Amino acid sequence: MKRIQGVYSAPRGHWVGDGFPVRSLFTYDRMGAEHITPFLLLDHAGPFDFTPATRPRGVGAHPHRGFETVTLVYEGELEHRDSTGSGGRIGEGDVQWMTAGAGIVHEEFHSRAFTERGGTLEMVQLWVNLPARDKSAPAAYQTLLDAEIPSVPTDGSAGRVRVVAGDYRGSQGPASTFTPINMWDVRLKAGGDAALAVPDGHTTLLVVLRGTVLVNGDEIVRDGSVVCFERYGDELHVAANSDAKLLLLSGEPINEPVVGHGPFVMNSLQEIHHAVTDFQRGKYGVLND
Repeated sequence: MKRIQGVYSAPRGHWVGDGFPVRSLFTYDRMGAEHITPFLLLDHAGPFDFTPATRPRGVGAHPHRGFETVTLVYEGELEHRDSTGSGGRIGEGDVQWMTAGAGIVHEEFHSRAFTERGGTLEMVQLWVNLPARDKSAPAAYQTLLDAEIPSVPTDGSAGRVRVVAGDYRGSQGPASTFTPINMWDVRLKAGGDAALAVPDGHTTLLVVLRGTVLVNGDEIVRDGSVVCFERYGDELHVAANSDAKLLLLSGEPINEPVVGHGPFVMNSLQEIHHAVTDFQRGKYGVLND
């Protein structure tokens, strides 16, 4: 059994652009990069009800370098485009896995259809670090549609696990990752309980997005909280006091320095200076009108 190292509550929320009211459930500067590696940050946006509008809300052009962003949509619909010429739309249950790598400029807005009709938006965005050898990887996208993501019943039919990345009970998620990672979208029914097997040695985080759960038989955890586990051990136990929406993250630690500055995450301050200079010189490309 993986022992609980700590339980962390989210700070007050803030807006990202005009389209994403978020709580940062964990960040590498608040919890310590060495404790949550290979993960860096998790923002939970919503659920928030938007009224119909004529202009899409969201975040305009901005850069990233040195890591990956993973956006999972629970409700609503997003559109994105970037300096590689790529773009797309993701809706309920879909995932966008973006490798910033050597540098990218992109924008994210509510889709035109969602903007016009309004409705509830809920999503999470996870930042995953890249090891030094891969921080210069070409920018790229993986669009993982809901239909492509395996949905596997937990033991005892307590709920289901959607396997975005990694492996759960023999079902492999569609995401391609640079280092070993599990990302599971977990739903438990009220009164249900499940034993979740995770690799010994992995950093493991359990994010409670909705509901109240009992973890390992002795820790009550409510929505908006993150449970961080010790690395040894290969299982954790979750019992749901109410219908629960959870995110289980586990990953092989990257034992390298983490130096971040806004949308850039590198291994040294000198590399951060280079990342900023490269962006200022237009080396990440630009968005075409």
